[in-house]
Amino acid sequence: MNGGMAKMMKQVQKMQSQMAKLQEELAHKTVQSSSGGGAVRVEANGKKELVSIHIDPEVLDESNSEMLEDLVLAAVNEALKRVDEMVADEMQKITGGLNLPPGLF
Repeated sequence: MNGGMAKMMKQVQKMQSQMAKLQEELAHKTVQSSSGGGAVRVEANGKKELVSIHIDPEVLDESNSEMLEDLVLAAVNEALKRVDEMVADEMQKITGGLNLPPGLF
């Protein structure tokens, strides 16, 4: 292996190590989202797992169950979008802006 290839392999190994550490850290980082003016609030971690859901008791009425379902969906989808953004931001710090294919690490 020439010097350039050896250097590149070391960089890849370093990135792999950093990625493993990042994945562990992201499991403990959370994002929050809400809908309906805060009537529904959700929190998700970096592994795209919902950590908590809060529903204001005022919206717990059988007559508006469709609206409540829509509020929960909106809050969850926004939280998952924020997780993707958080992960992308953290990944960019490691890769230095390299556009690596998803799942590479």
